Amino acid sequence: MASDELASKLTRRLKIEEGAEEPVSLTGTQDGVGGRSEEEKPATANADSELGAKLLRRTDINDGVAEHQQPSKKVFNPYTEFKEFSRKQIKDMEKMFKQYDAGKDGFIDLMELKLMMEKLGAPQTHLGLKNMIKEVDEDFDGKLSFREFLLIFRKAAAGELPEDSGLHVLARLSEIDVSTEGVKGAKTFFEAKVHAITESNRFEAEIRQEQEEKKKEAEDKKQRQAAFKDLKSAFK
Repeated sequence: MASDELASKLTRRLKIEEGAEEPVSLTGTQDGVGGRSEEEKPATANADSELGAKLLRRTDINDGVAEHQQPSKKVFNPYTEFKEFSRKQIKDMEKMFKQYDAGKDGFIDLMELKLMMEKLGAPQTHLGLKNMIKEVDEDFDGKLSFREFLLIFRKAAAGELPEDSGLHVLARLSEIDVSTEGVKGAKTFFEAKVHAITESNRFEAEIRQEQEEKKKEAEDKKQRQAAFKDLKSAFK
């Protein structure tokens, strides 16, 4: 079986590393004839050790001793992380983000940001665009995720952006009201509790308002369909 052959190779590799067995030289691989120099040996040994560890883990997985480790994925919820903004504000920001995410990959890259600033009437230099991304690029991937896009408006609302910066211009020209809402910095526990209740009530009220708007749209659509049917039957 493949796992048995892999285990055999791993065992031999470990014996060679421990000095219990001599490696077999292949023709044409001696020093000076296609062989490795002395300087390459330490790096090769480290690579072999790393490979050995990977092979050992793969063998354990095949034998059922170890399990695959899935990378942890933290779910990003803008409504809970950016509580200073209302649901409507966040939805407006999301709409704008998707509008300029031409690649539809969930990011705004340098060229997409360039197009955005040009459409907003505030074109930036290549260096200026890179600095804009750099200021909120937390994962250093050279592009803006939706969370990093929201950070622009958080900084703007908190007055942390210089007036001559590209991000400040973006926030100002976006036609999205980023003024902070609610009480900030409660002085007492009682004030903090009241603020928490207020925030919860506001959040629930916004959801109810969205539901009522969707319900009204559905009713209007139903009425239009009924009116169309009546009109259609009148011509029969």
